[in-house]
Amino acid sequence: MRHFVSYFNDSVKKHWDLPAVTNFGKETYTYAQMAEGIEKYHILFEETGIKKGDKIAIYARNSAEWCIAYYATLTYDAITVPFLPDFIPSAVVELATFSECKLLIVDDVAANGLSASSDLYDKLGETKDFVGVVNLYGIKAVNDACGKVANICENIDTLFSSRHPEGLTPDRINYYKEERDMNAPVEISFTSGTTSATSKGVVLPARSLSVNLQFGFREIPACVGGHIFAILPMAHMFGQTFDVIFPLSSGCHVHVMPGKPTPARLLAGLAAVKPFMFLTVPMVIEKIFKSKVFPATRQYPAKLLLKIPGLRRIVLNKIRKSLLTAFGNGFTTGLIIGGAALNREVEDLLKSMKFPYVVGYGMTECGPLISYRDKSEYVKYSCGTNAHPIEIRIDSANPRRVLGEIQVKGDAVMLGYYNNEEATKAAFTSDGWLRTGDMGLFDAKANLFIKGRCKNMILTGSGQNIYPEEIEDKINNLPYVIESLVVGRKNAIVALVVADYDGAKKAGINEEQLEKMVNENVLALNSELAAYSKIGYTEIRREAFEKTPKQSIRRFMYS
Repeated sequence: MRHFVSYFNDSVKKHWDLPAVTNFGKETYTYAQMAEGIEKYHILFEETGIKKGDKIAIYARNSAEWCIAYYATLTYDAITVPFLPDFIPSAVVELATFSECKLLIVDDVAANGLSASSDLYDKLGETKDFVGVVNLYGIKAVNDACGKVANICENIDTLFSSRHPEGLTPDRINYYKEERDMNAPVEISFTSGTTSATSKGVVLPARSLSVNLQFGFREIPACVGGHIFAILPMAHMFGQTFDVIFPLSSGCHVHVMPGKPTPARLLAGLAAVKPFMFLTVPMVIEKIFKSKVFPATRQYPAKLLLKIPGLRRIVLNKIRKSLLTAFGNGFTTGLIIGGAALNREVEDLLKSMKFPYVVGYGMTECGPLISYRDKSEYVKYSCGTNAHPIEIRIDSANPRRVLGEIQVKGDAVMLGYYNNEEATKAAFTSDGWLRTGDMGLFDAKANLFIKGRCKNMILTGSGQNIYPEEIEDKINNLPYVIESLVVGRKNAIVALVVADYDGAKKAGINEEQLEKMVNENVLALNSELAAYSKIGYTEIRREAFEKTPKQSIRRFMYS
């Protein structure tokens, strides 16, 4: 097995003058310019006393600068701790402190969020050997109350010039000076952003990212200079591995889309970039179909023509051609969809028109890939077959007929959850297989079909993981709330709340006032939640939830 950093090392040297990463419509960095930015970070790390194996956090939106900061930590042999940009600042500070990060790298939005609370920088400063907060735009100090980083940032260009008086050249790039331990941790990925008491930090070793990258090389015909249009969160493993690590290790050009991918903005970007593959989540494709495809196929004459065998193929070919044009006409690999189940009506149409797509399956704990199959062999509604060298089994007496939990084993699997021995132990079976929390079946050719969740986790249409207990814990602390249940319904997070009508009556509060109060208090909690986990609406209940003999709520009755 070859270390993933060594691939990037070779790619930078080989593709020195090629464009590496672009903020769509704005700045472009060549591989050489990317290397210069990485070198400046390395100088900053050295000058502030950061050592190999120390943890460096990144809290920022997707950008070309994010990619540079991310690779700066990995090539330095530090442990990267990326946070999703919609984590609330106080949670990021708590999680960064919990994981003992020595430096926090942010963008302008994150810096403003941290500055809004006067005590957050002080809390960061309480971490042992914490050196400060740096803005990734220009490598500038954000606040020097935490350390000595400001002076070093002000002189970073001078320090760089003194080390490289004639500039940085390919022969001076050596990110892989010695063999590294493939079992050593390289990343801690937090799967939710509330508090260190409830969030789980997935500790990924080098072997996990390495086997995922090598699978990409085997299965995806990357082309030097080929284009990638990156819209997935780079702090998430799906986007990070295949929108950042894979293309930049291959000599590709990554175009980073800023902001939210509305159908209009997304299609305009795809048409301009012409990517050879496009990674996305079902919600994005479903929005495009609802806005661009279904309005045509559900109206006459197309609706009628699609029912006539001889004309159906003509209509489908026309839709396919139009859709390929919308995606830029650059596909060689096509759509790679993951993160959640794809709407069946959308998939039926994709398959009928022979559009190049696959639906894969993975999880953060596997860095992320578990199953995938090339578009030429992909079976509709499946998630492909095991991504070699990972093994998959169904915990069932008959995996082709009886549902069971999907369990995996192999080099891609995490080391465990950071400083959480109990959660780590619970995540594995007694014989060492990782429990995915998903229910599934195999077909005769080992294609994997996911049939539902066996955990309480809510998986949003955008591929985000929401742990309802974290939100319920907050709701249950509100006045006149007896108990609560948080569920996902039609792309919305819903809070089912059993209100204390008796207690309110004793306090002189009528039913209308009670329900209004509870509703407002529950929705007010949204200010404490990440954007993807905000509560859409509440349902106030009188009756208690049905429970098991152990007094656990029977969740399946309310989902």
